[in-house]
Amino acid sequence: MSLKGNGTYEIFKADVQQNFRSKSFWLYTSFFALFVAVMFMTGITESQVIGFVGLSRLLVTFMQVSMVILPIYVLISTVRSLVGEKENGVLEYTLSLPISYSQYFWGKFWSRFVVIYLPVVFALILAVFWGMLRHLEIPWKLFFLYVFLLASMIFFFLGLSMYISARSRTQENALGISFMIWIFLVAFMDILLIGMMLRMRINPEAVISLALLNPLQVFRTGSLILFDPKLTVMGPVSYYILDTVNRSTFIAFAIEYPIILGLILAWLGNRYFKRHDVV
Repeated sequence: MSLKGNGTYEIFKADVQQNFRSKSFWLYTSFFALFVAVMFMTGITESQVIGFVGLSRLLVTFMQVSMVILPIYVLISTVRSLVGEKENGVLEYTLSLPISYSQYFWGKFWSRFVVIYLPVVFALILAVFWGMLRHLEIPWKLFFLYVFLLASMIFFFLGLSMYISARSRTQENALGISFMIWIFLVAFMDILLIGMMLRMRINPEAVISLALLNPLQVFRTGSLILFDPKLTVMGPVSYYILDTVNRSTFIAFAIEYPIILGLILAWLGNRYFKRHDVV
């Protein structure tokens, strides 16, 4: 898993350079930068929500939009990485070089993380820089917490995508599986759990605990608790969460849990990639 080491770093460097030359990467980067610019132009920093105004208000909106866009982008752009190169013959050629399966896998993993994460952080830094020019108060604590929270969500979906890509036989199969998982995670946040609780009369505490196994729900709750310490927008659910753990503990959980889960999935994907005839 070391970033620097023989073939891992070479694959990492080559993949990052290739992505930096692609139009899709710059379109992706431009989207987030343009989104921040549009929010400033529309005067969102002058509006207020639950006491948050200025740059804090912009960051709140940025996180809500990221929760919708980033997971599906990570899945669609990454699940084709291994299986796509297997189909077009690039994988067979690359593995004929003095590069191990693990070095190739982790090189791809870290390069995808950098390529996906950098534009998001750049957009946040752009927002802070523009806020300084406008003489707005900079919520540094909120900024750094959001940086880590976004990294953890990307980490989970990246690990999931690499696992799917390693196990899939075709790109269409990989895309179909990733789409079904995405729909399941989104539905499991509210719709399925509420229906399950009403129909089966399950203990509400058990349903909430089950919901918090969903990394997307954890990210959503973590981003909410940063600007709404009492989780008033979540209604009665907030009482159970805040009575079980304090705010700081939940924020730490929201950052660490998706990262650990993403690493486990990536490790399983690498294990399958090494032990099976993937070429």
